[in-house]
This record gives sequence, structure tokens and C-alpha cells, in this order.
Amino acid sequence: MPEEIDVNFLKNFKALVLGLVKHKQRVILVTGGGRVCRKYIQSAKVLNSKVTAKELDWMGIKATKVNAELVRIMFNSQAYFKVLDRPEEKLTKQKSRPIIVAGGWRPGASSDNMAVNLAKAFKAKVVVNLTNIDYVYDCDPNKFKTAKPIKQINWRNFRKLVGSKWDPGLNAPFDPIASQLAEKLNLTVAILNGQKLNNVKNYLLDKKFVGTLIKN
Repeated sequence: MPEEIDVNFLKNFKALVLGLVKHKQRVILVTGGGRVCRKYIQSAKVLNSKVTAKELDWMGIKATKVNAELVRIMFNSQAYFKVLDRPEEKLTKQKSRPIIVAGGWRPGASSDNMAVNLAKAFKAKVVVNLTNIDYVYDCDPNKFKTAKPIKQINWRNFRKLVGSKWDPGLNAPFDPIASQLAEKLNLTVAILNGQKLNNVKNYLLDKKFVGTLIKN
């Protein structure tokens, strides 16, 4: 949602995911809050100088749930009947539906954190993080012309880049707290440009792709 909801992108993304589930793969989708979340957080800070980090976190979580509900509705009968609220939530009816959608979880835990915890719960080995950049860089490319793309990096060095603190609305390639857990779980996280769906498909099919892999 750069400014308005990108319906054409969502249609193409839907086709990509449905192509995966045809091959008997289960797909778990976790939506972030994105620009909508950041706009709300900025407005809250202007309207209340004493707003707490916890309050901002809850507002961001609600923003992810709106996005998640739209994605769940988009997949109709292929998707589990509700948006998951927490990673340990047990599936009840419609357990065999191949697509599960989740949003944010709790204060202090970003949607990246939710994704890593869901990977743990469902015993997944890979998390694909769709963002708006082609690579993770060694410094902010918007500020430094000398920024260099990173094609592969281990978790120890990646965590040096992003630090160890989570702030509501943080715009980082992958949440620092989620990164700590991903390292412990020996997860691979692929950072890919979500607008380039053919490239995402290439990664999922083990073909040549553009992006950053983070793993031990």
C-alpha cells in the first residue's frame, strides 16, 4: 500500500501463492503494518506527546490485522477461516486449508517476530521477507552513496547491522528481536523485493534470484 491499496499487485501475489499450494505446499502469510502503521504512529506522537511505546505497538498490531483480514478474504476458501492472533494458536476447523494468514502479535513483537515464531510452531526452515529493496545493504543506501549490497550474511554479522532494540514502526530489513530467535532456530531468512514477483518465484523454485540470504 504505497498510497492506495495496490489491487493489481495483490492479484498477482495471489496467483503466485496459489501456484505454490497446487504443489501441496502450505503457505503461512504474515502481514506487516507498513506505511499505514507508520502514519498512525507519527500522528499519535503529534496528538499525544506522552503516548507510550506499548500504546504505539498495539496500534501497529491493529494495522497489521486490517491488512491480514484483506489478504485472508482474498484467498477465500483456500485460506484458514480466521487471522491467527498468536503463533501458538491451535488450528481447529479447516485444518487442511493450505493458506494461513496472520498479523501482528503482542507489544514488543513485530510481524517479523510473529513470522519467526510461526516458523518455529510449524517447523518451517525458511522465512521469506518481502520488502521494498533488492538487497540488505551494509549501511543506509538512502543516506550513503557508498552503501554496498549484501548477497549473503550470517546472523551474527546481520545483528551487528540492525542492533538489538525493537521500536514500534522501526523500518529495518528484519526486526532485531526476531533476528535473535531466527539465529537460535537456525532459520534461513530471504530478503526479497516484494514488487518483483517473478524474482520471488525464482527464489521459491531454487532458481537464480536477486536478494539477500541470512543464515548461520
